[in-house]
Amino acid sequence: MISEIERDLARLQDELLEGPIYPNVTPEEIRCFLTSRYDFAQAKALDEVVADVERMLHTWQVQVTHPRYFGLFNPSVTLAAVIADTLVAMYNPQLAAWRTSPAANEIERHILGWLAAKFGLPEDTHANFTNGGSEANLSAVIVALTRAFPNYGEDGLQCLSAVPAIYLTEQAHDSFSKIAHMTGLGRKALRTVATAPDLTMDVADLEVRVAEDRKNGFAPFMVIGTAGTTSAGAIDPLPELGRFCRDAGLWFHVDAAWGGAAAISSKLRHHLEGIGAADSITCDAHKWFSVSMGCGMFFCRYPESVAQAFRAAAAYMPGKASSTYDPYTTSVQWSRRFIGLKFFLSLAQYGEAGYAEIIENQARMGNVLRAALIASGWRIVNATPLPVVCFTRDGLDLREFLAFMREHQIAWVSEARIKGTSVVRACITSFRTTESDIDWVVGEMDRFVTRLTSTEAAEFPESSLVSAKVG
Repeated sequence: MISEIERDLARLQDELLEGPIYPNVTPEEIRCFLTSRYDFAQAKALDEVVADVERMLHTWQVQVTHPRYFGLFNPSVTLAAVIADTLVAMYNPQLAAWRTSPAANEIERHILGWLAAKFGLPEDTHANFTNGGSEANLSAVIVALTRAFPNYGEDGLQCLSAVPAIYLTEQAHDSFSKIAHMTGLGRKALRTVATAPDLTMDVADLEVRVAEDRKNGFAPFMVIGTAGTTSAGAIDPLPELGRFCRDAGLWFHVDAAWGGAAAISSKLRHHLEGIGAADSITCDAHKWFSVSMGCGMFFCRYPESVAQAFRAAAAYMPGKASSTYDPYTTSVQWSRRFIGLKFFLSLAQYGEAGYAEIIENQARMGNVLRAALIASGWRIVNATPLPVVCFTRDGLDLREFLAFMREHQIAWVSEARIKGTSVVRACITSFRTTESDIDWVVGEMDRFVTRLTSTEAAEFPESSLVSAKVG
């Protein structure tokens, strides 16, 4: 089985290099194809259906595993992750209760314990896999509310004598706005703290806002620090935030959905100094650990608060085994897929040192991209040790530039708003990205600029834009 999957994955990667990275398709085109072929009145051969679906995914999708996908935190995936998803589908284990899937539950606990130690969390830290970072962040808010307000679980928010407040920056993940809505806190419960010039949280402003809210009768209970913001890769001052939260009696959550992977690298982990003081942490293996969707993780140093927040009992569930816990009683989910196997297999295959090397190489590619951009006259507008590069140049029409990049399949890059200004955002998300990829992309970007500034305004040869291949 492994050799067949490996061969298919290699074939796919070779085909993806031929493009397109970015699809040119309308909703109507896809809908017409489906309507014409699938009214489900007649059975079809599975091979035929699979071929149709693979053709659609190959043609009508942003190819996030392409080495020139410099977009959001969607990585190329390890072979081990693909095999893990296949095994999980075959055996279909149900991880809600320990007795139903003892091996799967213990595999997940084993690898979660390993990563918790890398973060510097206590040995008895609770951890569980989630569908993604948003679920992990939701878990953190629910547990923080449960610990801060003992009556919240039974009587709800209406029993509280003051309105709760959460503190974060505008660079924090937008999932917290949805979470504030879903938990009943209301989106106005989020307090936006100012940022320093490097886009990290201004601790002095945080102190002022918390003091003002307490004076005005609100109930501050949680601070969100981010280790690798989505737009710019900023890492909030975790040591200072940890000290302030401890002194002020506030829950300190670190959203390290992407940047948390740096904890396993001897060259990068110092950038996460202070994360071990967090009350809870979010980290996604389906980001910088390069496994397939979805594989989030939630860590909390208070297992008793987790158990209180998610307690449940049902006669139809198997009885609890000694020295274990049942995930349906300690997480948002009830029915649970064996999420963690893809991370376990990947880590076992590469080993800690091999995994760290993959992460460090992507960070190095980020530095290669910065250097190439600066040498070509682009201006870098963010500062981070992580491979997120935000850049612009005088006179750049961002809309036209992004359209050019996608139309000619140069690379997939996105727009970011940095201090109110729209800039180009590129993130190295693939362990397959090489210096050759970066040099070619920057070269084509420079040709775009030359075309705009040239008095001759000569058209680019089609062959250089579409057919060029890089190693």
